[in-house]
Amino acid sequence: MACGQCSTGGCGSIKGLPQDKSNHIDTAGCRTAGGCSSGGCTKMNSFDWLSNMHIPTVEKFSVIEVKFKGGRKEYFKNIHKIELYTGDFVVCEMPTGYHIGTVSMQGELVRIQLAKKSIKEEDELPVLHRLATEKDLEKHTLAINRDLVAMYRTREICKELKLNLKLSEVEFQSDNSKATFYYSADDRVDFRELIKTLAGEFKVRIEMRQISLRQEAGRIGGIGSCGRELCCSTWLSEFKTIPTAAARYQNLSLNPAKLSGQCGRLKCCLNYELETYIDAIKDIPAVERPLQTEKGDATLQKTDIFRRIMWFSYPNDTNWFPIPCAQVSEIQKMNKDGKKPLGLENLMVITDAELSKPTSINNDLERLDRKYHTKKKPNKKPNNRPENQPQNKGPRLETKPAAPVVTPNQSSVNAEGVPNPERRNKKRKKNRNNQNRPEKPI
Repeated sequence: MACGQCSTGGCGSIKGLPQDKSNHIDTAGCRTAGGCSSGGCTKMNSFDWLSNMHIPTVEKFSVIEVKFKGGRKEYFKNIHKIELYTGDFVVCEMPTGYHIGTVSMQGELVRIQLAKKSIKEEDELPVLHRLATEKDLEKHTLAINRDLVAMYRTREICKELKLNLKLSEVEFQSDNSKATFYYSADDRVDFRELIKTLAGEFKVRIEMRQISLRQEAGRIGGIGSCGRELCCSTWLSEFKTIPTAAARYQNLSLNPAKLSGQCGRLKCCLNYELETYIDAIKDIPAVERPLQTEKGDATLQKTDIFRRIMWFSYPNDTNWFPIPCAQVSEIQKMNKDGKKPLGLENLMVITDAELSKPTSINNDLERLDRKYHTKKKPNKKPNNRPENQPQNKGPRLETKPAAPVVTPNQSSVNAEGVPNPERRNKKRKKNRNNQNRPEKPI
């Protein structure tokens, strides 16, 4: 369902600007009038890429896709042949009463989704009753307002009963006859006493539905390490198994803190480029033992799959030597024949300027530990005397101060022993050097 707290009404929210019933255009939300073809600005949207195409069909496909709270989607039969549009609120049949959702997809795309989920057209599907009226939407709003209060109260009851489960979301049916509690738990939980307590507390039928940690993260939502919304809460609906070999193929560090997502499991994005890495790694030689050279045995440290470069290092050397994969295969053939090259320094033929020199292991650490010197502030009172301004802006050399030469005119006492008034009236330059000052006692 859409967010009911949107100030503009959102694409599919109850509040907002009035609709144009004649043209079936919703002017609320982003005000594109459905031109985005995504069915709204909420999560798990369905892009109707056939919306602007005229398909010559005799009769429209009778099954439609309806989206409920948390991105949950179900399929219903439109036996009454009601004219529907994406984003319309409809009343759907449920095993215990009815529920209100929004139309997310219809037409031939639904036929493709049914085949994808192994649902046959001849199977018995629930029926779509009608378009939701204002009274239906009022009841639906009251049911939504009960979700958050019920979730907090249920968590308190679980603590009182000492149940080891995590309640993530509560969904009340639109007719307020049933409530579904979504939870996750590591072990099996006996919640028979909990169901009795909740039924007496909320006066509705209780259903406890266990979900996985990935589904829980998708229902709650969040921001991933890439800075974007979680894939499981925006578009990803199928959760495939992610092995640890996916990280090894991509030469990623096996750090659980970096490889795990907000659900605590391995990130789903590790599978996105896995096939590309598997195809690219076929041409890279497998190095099962160190390369034997006259200088010593070289151990593999890193492999750049797309540049076809492999880095090797000696045991007592901190430098890594980039070697092309073709030359690595030649060295392996030489080792099988009992021959050894002179050293890896003579084999480095890399076109990139960055890789022309051997890279150090501690380059990144040295860069991080480097101190950033702040620029010195200019003097507030610059000395404009020409004799104090250096003419050459070169490096300053440390020189010992020469002994002062005292002339008869510059001496404070003349030859007759009378003080010199000219010398006494001259301003003496302040000594700014603090090295000659005595240290203060501690």
